[in-house]
Amino acid sequence: MSYPADNGGPGAERSLGQLVASATAEMSALVHDEIALAKAELRQDVKRGAMGGAAISVAGVFALFSLPVLSFAAAYGIHNLGLGLAWSFLIVGGAYLVLAGLMALLAVTKFKKVKPPERSIASAKRTAAVLGNAKPHPRDAVGRPIRPALAVKDDGEVVARSSA
Repeated sequence: MSYPADNGGPGAERSLGQLVASATAEMSALVHDEIALAKAELRQDVKRGAMGGAAISVAGVFALFSLPVLSFAAAYGIHNLGLGLAWSFLIVGGAYLVLAGLMALLAVTKFKKVKPPERSIASAKRTAAVLGNAKPHPRDAVGRPIRPALAVKDDGEVVARSSA
């Protein structure tokens, strides 16, 4: 164990002030190290998140580009079953319209379940009511706040004020 304040070795005693200063410095270093660690972890998580977002974006683009190819494949597959080519494309297009309608129906039901943030609105109303009843701090002729415990009469005499 080292004693950096006096370098006197294990037998030397440090004063209370030195111990407090040492503890404060060590706590400060610990807090700084913890903040640096948190920053490093956040940087790493942000990089991972960005890479994941980029990968999902690329996957979405490939899926979007594959949709026409798969549509043609489905239409020609239906055509190979003996149906006319126009009817095959019409069936595939109709299937997409049915899927779009189902998704729109799902979206409408989800949007109907959305409610306003009632707790936040109530909290904001309570805060506004409290602030509406608050009295402004008294100010002198120059616009500086007057100390709450003291007020100045017109003749310059300082008197105590009540808080009411």
